[in-house]
Formats: sequence, C-alpha cells, structure tokens
Amino acid sequence: MFGFNKSAAPAFQNLTPAQFAEGLRQPGAVLLDVRRPDEFAAGHLPGAVNIEVTAPDFGQRVAALDKTKPTYVYCRSGARSANAAGQLTSAGFAQVSNLLGGVLDWPGQLTTK
Repeated sequence: MFGFNKSAAPAFQNLTPAQFAEGLRQPGAVLLDVRRPDEFAAGHLPGAVNIEVTAPDFGQRVAALDKTKPTYVYCRSGARSANAAGQLTSAGFAQVSNLLGGVLDWPGQLTTK
C-alpha cells in the first residue's frame, strides 16, 4: 500500500554476455574483475583490472577509478559482481553494468596475461 515492501531497482544494469561485450567497445570503458586474485590469475577477460570485492580495501581501491567512465563489472557467476556494482553505484559511479552469469557464461576467450 505504501511501498514499504517494494525493493528498489538496482542502480546498475545487468547485461547479457552479448550486451556486455558490446558495451566494452565504448571508448573509455573500464573493465573490473572483482574475483579473488587466484581466480583472476587462472583466467580473466582481456584488459580487466582485478580488485577483489571482499577485500578490506575494495572501497579505497575503487575510489581511485574514474567515476564518470562506464564501468563493467564481472565475477565467476554474477553474484559478487552484482554486490560490487551496488557498492560502485552507491559510491557515485555514473554508469555501472554487471555481467549476468559471470565468466561461466562468457563465450569469449579468457587470458592469463
């Protein structure tokens, strides 16, 4: 009746792998892998920056990123990155997108470089 039980829509976008790949082609897009460093080392999307969402310094490290650039976030299955995307939008990032299904659903090649 008063909307107390309604959950707020996320301030970020959840994108399919195809939509995510298309968005990454934007000039200045930032690609953020929020998995643990060992997961990142085992294989990540080319050009990704690794900042673990569960690390105590996550907020401090993402504060160094440009909040005006489109930021694309992913993890293994999309759960941790949804959490990270929420934190980024709360911190003032203007355009945040989350990869639905994470790297498990990513059809492209991963790199270890």
